[in-house]
Amino acid sequence: MSVKRNLLLLSNSTLHPTGYLEYAAEDICQFLRGRKVEEVLFVPYALRDQDGYTAKARSVFESWGFRLHSVHEAENPALAASNAQAIFIGGGNTFQLLNSLYENKLVDVIRKRVLENGIPYIGSSAGTNVSTISINTTNDMPIVFPPSFNALGLVPFNINPHYIDTDPHSTHKGETREQRIEQYHEIPGTPPVLALREGSILKVEGDNAMLIGKFHARLFVPGKETKEFPTGHNFSFLL
Repeated sequence: MSVKRNLLLLSNSTLHPTGYLEYAAEDICQFLRGRKVEEVLFVPYALRDQDGYTAKARSVFESWGFRLHSVHEAENPALAASNAQAIFIGGGNTFQLLNSLYENKLVDVIRKRVLENGIPYIGSSAGTNVSTISINTTNDMPIVFPPSFNALGLVPFNINPHYIDTDPHSTHKGETREQRIEQYHEIPGTPPVLALREGSILKVEGDNAMLIGKFHARLFVPGKETKEFPTGHNFSFLL
């Protein structure tokens, strides 16, 4: 059975000095309009103030001409996801987000809707983390403990959003982001990690994955030298 992925995976929601989702507005609008989407289901579980988070997202999407409803407002979240034209999962704490997805029985529903039915999926930060195999390469603190670190599995690799390059002049002695990803790869059988700097977006259509946005990305593969890839690079070999 062919995979019908339609994903727009953002490293972050806000890029200095612009507003919420402003840097990705053109990409998001083209992505949704090209698929005849009129209404988006928002998943605000990564933050505690879900009413406020929804109002923020709704204001932006409505300004673009889309209706937006939140899954936390639905009487039956799984049914809402089953009927959604498109799904947007916002950023925040990845552990809280994934835990809520499990609690509301949404993991399997979203996976089926995206991979089998082909509905558009937009993830930002934590929403991008949960689109991958697992949340093992999130930058967040484990403020809650989900039943599993296994995530939606919409792509067969991991992503590290908000990737920060090592500053050679820094006096900070904690692990760098690069070192933490390399520590992850010390565990046998771990998948590649695509490190997305803020302002970077991975667009996945079926078996094609293209880096768009403003910056290069770094690819970490166990046992291989880390490589830099420019905007426009095709990452389909990871799928």
